[in-house]
Amino acid sequence: MTGTVQGVGFRPHVHRLAGELGLSGYVLNDERGVLLEAEGPSGAVEAFLQRLHADAPPLAAVERVAAEDIEATGENGGFSVAASVRTGEPLALVSPDVATCEACLRELFDPADRRYRYPFINCTDCGPRFTIVRGVPYDRPLTTMSAFEMCELCQAEYDDPADRRFHAQPNACPECGPKVTLSPTLPEGSDPFGRVEASLRAGQAVAIKGIGGYHLACRADDEAAVASLRARKHRDEKPFALMAKDLTAARALVDLTPAEDALLLGRERPIVIARRRPGAPVAASVAPGAPDLGVMLPYSPLHHILLADVGVALVMTSGNVSDEPIAFDDADAAGRLGGIADLFLLHDRPIHTRTDDSVVRSLGTVRTAPLMLRRSRGYVPRSLPLPVESPRPLLACGAELKSTFCVAKGQRAWVSHHIGDLENWETLLSFREGIRHFERLFAVEPEVVAHDLHPEYLATKYALERDGVELVGVQHHHAHLAACLAEHGVQGPAVGAIYDGTGLGEDGTVWGGEVLAGDLAHSRRTGSLLAVRMPGGERAIREPWRMACAWLLAAGEPARPSGLEAIDAGRWEQISELARSGLASPLTSSMGRLFDAVAALCGLRIEVSYEGQAAVELEAVADLGEVSAYDIAMVAPGGESQAPDLVLDARETVLAIVGDLRAGAPAATVAARFHNGVARVTAKACARAAEAEGTGVVALSGGVFQNRLLAERTVAALSGRGLTVLMPEGLPPNDGGISYGQAAAAAARLTGV
Repeated sequence: MTGTVQGVGFRPHVHRLAGELGLSGYVLNDERGVLLEAEGPSGAVEAFLQRLHADAPPLAAVERVAAEDIEATGENGGFSVAASVRTGEPLALVSPDVATCEACLRELFDPADRRYRYPFINCTDCGPRFTIVRGVPYDRPLTTMSAFEMCELCQAEYDDPADRRFHAQPNACPECGPKVTLSPTLPEGSDPFGRVEASLRAGQAVAIKGIGGYHLACRADDEAAVASLRARKHRDEKPFALMAKDLTAARALVDLTPAEDALLLGRERPIVIARRRPGAPVAASVAPGAPDLGVMLPYSPLHHILLADVGVALVMTSGNVSDEPIAFDDADAAGRLGGIADLFLLHDRPIHTRTDDSVVRSLGTVRTAPLMLRRSRGYVPRSLPLPVESPRPLLACGAELKSTFCVAKGQRAWVSHHIGDLENWETLLSFREGIRHFERLFAVEPEVVAHDLHPEYLATKYALERDGVELVGVQHHHAHLAACLAEHGVQGPAVGAIYDGTGLGEDGTVWGGEVLAGDLAHSRRTGSLLAVRMPGGERAIREPWRMACAWLLAAGEPARPSGLEAIDAGRWEQISELARSGLASPLTSSMGRLFDAVAALCGLRIEVSYEGQAAVELEAVADLGEVSAYDIAMVAPGGESQAPDLVLDARETVLAIVGDLRAGAPAATVAARFHNGVARVTAKACARAAEAEGTGVVALSGGVFQNRLLAERTVAALSGRGLTVLMPEGLPPNDGGISYGQAAAAAARLTGV
């Protein structure tokens, strides 16, 4: 049997089923999955084969059952769980980490249970998997639990086919398993959780070692505590995630739909972005200026104990200094977080792979599947299929922001956990370590390495440094398109609207507002947002008013509008001249930068402290009841050999926005009309391209489509034209999905599809 069948209670399931049907034989883990031999009456064996899949444990994902008739032995020695074997290349799939199950929770809070308030309680239906595994097959010696020898009682559970901890690899109890400690230490016999509770109630910050790394926690309703944590962490305005005790507590913070309830309660336990409830007991510094909050529920027994004790929602943000990877090694955490946390809640179970919390958002009426913003804990390392089988093992290195990598062989691809922005040595080191781990875990020795075209990306430089491999360059926006198509099993042809912040285009300019036509292997640009200057290059990303200046200049309106009076007139003229001259001002067709410009014109944001902040705030203020739209022209560019077939020209749009603002139109109205205008012109451009290409399939991807309002209205407009709309589901539309798209494109090119 292949699939996710190790570490999920599958061997105990097989053992119980065989006993129920009176079969003899054995079951074991090997490097490919689960191997078993069953002997008995033909009817019983047939029922056994049918129920292996139908009655599988909740965490199992059986992909294939290969059955072969062999000669009967005639022995009737019962059915056993045999020792794991490894004789060849590992192909078994590793399960993600899974939130604490209800049965373990009942024991956790039962004073009569021997695991009462034991923060490492687990069974075959829950607990750590990916973050503790060192290799396959998934057995205790190949996990970070190998140093903990089970006591007599735990061993009896592990050996008992009737127990739900039968062959639960992380099985442990207070007598034999991992233990929590504090730093600074407490007197012998003191309760660590009592000390943590007192510290949090007093407004202190606590570093908490969890499953995939450290969190930094404080009371969410204490403004002084949150502001202090923000200052120590050097995180100016980017929202903090919150952890609530249960669904009822979460509903006191955010308005939840049934779909969002289900996401919060799912076994993955991601952070769910939802609308802040008026009057929610949350300090202003948790999410300055944002209408939404990111909320999650406890997913480990340690978190459950902590939230039950404190009784209020906690800030639960990644344990790092801004822009660094999350800390997971104890010594590293002490060094990096020592100046932030007042207290450390530690434990002695090593974390093998650092893994951030996943982040999702519901798309409401557009579809039932959530919009993945960050795919990490709870989802990784589930594999994804490749629509075109790769004839050679490959590695795809992804992009720079929201970095992931992907290893692949045959028809299977493994996209990594969220690494972070590849802009410093610490994150690059994490990237390299992650690649080595995945190559070992899934036995991929890359012969082909796919990469972005940008020569200065650290991921590209890493790819170019690999020896003895064939290199495949994949343009950034094509990788977005390929990722979306591949996830849906579509090879093409198709059209894609790929909107994001930046990506090196084939003509050497900065792309980001593209309409592509093609398939998995190749695409061409059929449409694009009008390219304008990006004054000061990357400075324009951090200072959206520069993009407002550039768009106004392009529209023939050099005057500084009233909404940007905070910008010194002399400074405005300097940046205007920079844009006019083109000095340090590359051309960009970025839709993300147009959103920045409109946010600045509306007076919402002239500088940002985190990526996408201006666009987030523009979406937040939009009047959802506004149905009118600004017109965005579609024109033929003419002349240039590398020019797209049509250009989305927003110059008159920008002038109309300025005119409305001068006339007193509220930012909410302007923002809504702008979103509606982008949605409508996108649908028009894609419909035109789809007709020309003879396809009815349109893909929407790129970081701009994290915008729920834009996504909903674009999907509605395209569906209204009778087109089939694809959006990323299991992967983010942002650069977190780029590596998978590179892998899919490379596989298609290698096979000549």
